[in-house]
Amino acid sequence: MQDDTLQLAPTALPLRHVSATRYVTPLREGGSVPAIVEADDDGLYVLKFRGAAQGVKALIAELVAGEIGRALGLLVPEIVYIDLDPILARSEAHGEIQDLIRASAGLNIALDFLPGALAFDPLASPTPDPALASAIVWFDAYTTNVDRTARNTNMLCWHQRLWLIDHGAALYFHHGRSVYPPQGRLPFPSIADHVLLPHATDLAAADTAAHERLSPAILAAITSAIPAAWLDTSPDAASIDDQRAAYLDYLTARLAASHLFVEEATHARARLV
Repeated sequence: MQDDTLQLAPTALPLRHVSATRYVTPLREGGSVPAIVEADDDGLYVLKFRGAAQGVKALIAELVAGEIGRALGLLVPEIVYIDLDPILARSEAHGEIQDLIRASAGLNIALDFLPGALAFDPLASPTPDPALASAIVWFDAYTTNVDRTARNTNMLCWHQRLWLIDHGAALYFHHGRSVYPPQGRLPFPSIADHVLLPHATDLAAADTAAHERLSPAILAAITSAIPAAWLDTSPDAASIDDQRAAYLDYLTARLAASHLFVEEATHARARLV
C-alpha cells in the first residue's frame, strides 16, 4: 500500500453545509447506526446522527479528530455539516429509524461516501508503509481514539489508498468534568491495542511532522468550527467561546506533552516484538 501521508492540504475548513434530501439505507456497523443519505448537492454521505446513543459529543469528536487527521495529511473523507428535516421519517417503514431521524432533527455531521470501499483487514489487506502507520498511530494517540483495533479497524481501502473513518469515540476527555489541559498530559494505554502499532516504526518522525503541521492557527480553526448547537447551552454552562477554548486548551496541552504518548506507544510496540 502506498504512503498516503502528506498528500492533502493542511485543512479543508470551512466545512461545506448541505441538507439531507433522502434517507437511503442504514449502516449497521457500530453502535451509532449511521446511514447513507443523499443531499441537496446530489452527493451521497454517511450521516452520523445527533440523536444516536453517543449524542452530540460523538459529532464533536468526529469533526475535531477528522479535521486534525486531515491537517496531518492523512486521508479522511470530506466532512460536511448536514441538516436533517424530521419530515424524512415519514417515508421510512421502520419505527427505530423514524425515531432516530426525528431525534436528530437539525444540524448533524456526515462524511463523503466512498462507493466500493473495503474495510481494512490486517490479515488480508496490504501492509501500510511504516511512515503512514506511524502517522496514524500518533494521530490516534493524540486524539485518544480507542477505536482502531484489529476487531474494529475503522479504516477503508479505496482506490489502493488507506482512508480513516469513524472518529466519534475519540476525545473521550469531554465526557468527564475534569479540567481539560491537565488531562492532555495523561497517557493513553489503549494505544497498545492499535491495529497498526506493529508497523509503526517511525513514531519519532511522525511526532516531529505533527508538530510542524498542527500549528496554533490550525488547532484554533478546527475548534472554532464546533457548532454552538452541539455545545452545552444550559443556563449554568460556560459560554460557547469558553467551551471551544477548552477544547483548544486540551489539544494544545496534549500536543506539548506528545513525548509522553510517543514513549508509551514505543514501549507498547517493543512488547509486541
